[in-house]
Amino acid sequence: MIGGVSGRRATTAAPNGRGDELRELVQASAPLMRALAVVRGSGLPDAWIGAGVLRDLVWGHRYGHGFDLRAVRDVDVAFFDPADLSRDNDQRATARLAALEPGLPWEAKNQAAVHTWYPQRFGGPPVPPFRSITEAVATWPEYATAVAIHLDPDNYIAVCAPHGLGDLLDGVWRRNPVRVSEQASQQRLARHQPAQRWPGLRVITGPPAGREGR
Repeated sequence: MIGGVSGRRATTAAPNGRGDELRELVQASAPLMRALAVVRGSGLPDAWIGAGVLRDLVWGHRYGHGFDLRAVRDVDVAFFDPADLSRDNDQRATARLAALEPGLPWEAKNQAAVHTWYPQRFGGPPVPPFRSITEAVATWPEYATAVAIHLDPDNYIAVCAPHGLGDLLDGVWRRNPVRVSEQASQQRLARHQPAQRWPGLRVITGPPAGREGR
């Protein structure tokens, strides 16, 4: 179902088998599959890999010069632990992953705790706590980066894509307005320079009518 994860076979309801399209790209990357297995074996609760690493995987293959997991800025791991909202929990989780698989730029964040630090870091009013990984992923900065994956015990790649997979798989950089302001989005655009990094990518600086409410 779009916008959710559904049990052990969590997936998107993207049309035309687009979840499988992403899975094929993930499965073709042995380092990323290894990273998924490390996250699964780490003991972190409800832990997923997502955001920029998946963007780099897909767009590196389709618009760039391939994909190197060790060259990404961060291997973002989103986990959900409402029992410990401390920032130390993030640091311990990141250190645990680094001990299991050294050499990767791990960055683990407890999505259950985002409301405790987000306004102080990014400004704005207080934000409500997330109730699930899906709610957290739905707020990530671009629709193309609002995607996460998880390797289940049967080695099935679950996909969490609250806004679908179209922008990621079709090469569209577009602001997700759920929590990211236009100013913050412009700063990210200037920093990442996606059109230069991935020629052929489409950059949309304003969402089309009807997309804001998705």
